Amino acid sequence: MKDIVLTDRGPKPIGPYSQAVKSNGLLFVSGQVAIDPRSNEFVLGDIRQQTERTLENLKGILEASGANLHHVVKTTVFLKDMNDFAAMNEVYGRFFTAAPPARSTVQVARLPKDALVEIEVIASL
Repeated sequence: MKDIVLTDRGPKPIGPYSQAVKSNGLLFVSGQVAIDPRSNEFVLGDIRQQTERTLENLKGILEASGANLHHVVKTTVFLKDMNDFAAMNEVYGRFFTAAPPARSTVQVARLPKDALVEIEVIASL
């Protein structure tokens, strides 16, 4: 059994996937990049700006699903350039202040919209 989440608090999917899926007490939020959900336009900027927009998107989808950042148990961060790790981590740390989730961070060859960062999360409900 699964419930699909679709909200205007996050960017509309740009492919055949759901913003998030609820299943068996867990919420799986698809990878997000720095797309402004109001305009559906990609936000140009440095790694800090893109990380902040990405995390705001995740926060909006979580909240629309009945969760929040404190419910996140695992994140996966995809970086275009691992040299951006420290700057991404600085912004990330402002969103996950207490009892941060488990996390993996990997460098990838390319991301949708040529983004600098993409983040996906798993949360408990």
